[in-house]
Amino acid sequence: MVKLSVIVPFYNVQQYAPDTLRSLRANARADFEFILVDDCSRDGTPEILQRAERELSDVAQVRYVRHEVNGGLATARNTGLDAASGEYLTFLDGDDWLAPGYYEQLLGSIEELGCDFVRTDHVQCTARARSVHRVPYGRRGVLLDPRTAILPADRSTSVDYAFAWAGMYHRRLVEKGILHFTDGLRTAEDRPWIWRLHREAESFAVLGHLGVYYRRGVASSLTQIGDVRQLDFIRAFDQVVRETAQDRDAAQLLPKAVRTYCAIISHHLGSIERFEPPVARKLRSLSAAALKRMPQDVLDDALDSMDVKRATRLRRLRRRPVTAEVAA
Repeated sequence: MVKLSVIVPFYNVQQYAPDTLRSLRANARADFEFILVDDCSRDGTPEILQRAERELSDVAQVRYVRHEVNGGLATARNTGLDAASGEYLTFLDGDDWLAPGYYEQLLGSIEELGCDFVRTDHVQCTARARSVHRVPYGRRGVLLDPRTAILPADRSTSVDYAFAWAGMYHRRLVEKGILHFTDGLRTAEDRPWIWRLHREAESFAVLGHLGVYYRRGVASSLTQIGDVRQLDFIRAFDQVVRETAQDRDAAQLLPKAVRTYCAIISHHLGSIERFEPPVARKLRSLSAAALKRMPQDVLDDALDSMDVKRATRLRRLRRRPVTAEVAA
């Protein structure tokens, strides 16, 4: 039986894929499975992955899957989840890398704890700079109820640390329909996903293992591109608010969901110059409509709790008229 499936989407990362693949070799085991998903790359990535499928097969089980149409990160991860057979699952992005032996260490911890999932710290890499980023939760190495890590609303919590690759997950989450992503989301795909994990899973733990190296500032990353795909954060957070409103603890959890949504809108508006002009106009109109869709009493409280600069920006946007088509 496959013990661990590692799902690795790639898209136009020929410069970085060799590092990623070398780090997988340094984490290989005969009962590990590496699922390499090429999301219709147009550079040399497919050839690199085809070669890796052959070369890694002596140390692990390897599957190479290629999309004929680019579907985005969420869809590529779902392709990997559908192909995976492991008792445990994890993710890695095609431009990041791992410390040697990291997966074996993480697997040992989740098996010992017996929980649905674990979350881990990571190292962020921007050019030559390195910085450690911690899961924003204090208790480490003990079983916890995932719902208790969603609040408080006015502080960074585990649902704000949404990196799918910063953890490991038991197969029962796939069987319960919790681990898949929303198909077609081009950005913020991990936000509805992490909220669902914390609302619906039964147990988790936070670990201090450092072994994932997250590469920032990659030119092909959507975080560096100011085009219309960035606006998928609105669809993502609409889903977070909609699903949280149906939760049994909606009264307690909605303030956190709405406040986070407002903070993200304000963040994008604060750097609107990086967007192409038509996209900037669309960002304003879609964000104004999003504010009108939120529960208005919860929105009032969220704006009252924010600093003056962000609250003023959002209140001004809230007064902006929107068409019925945009509001829908």
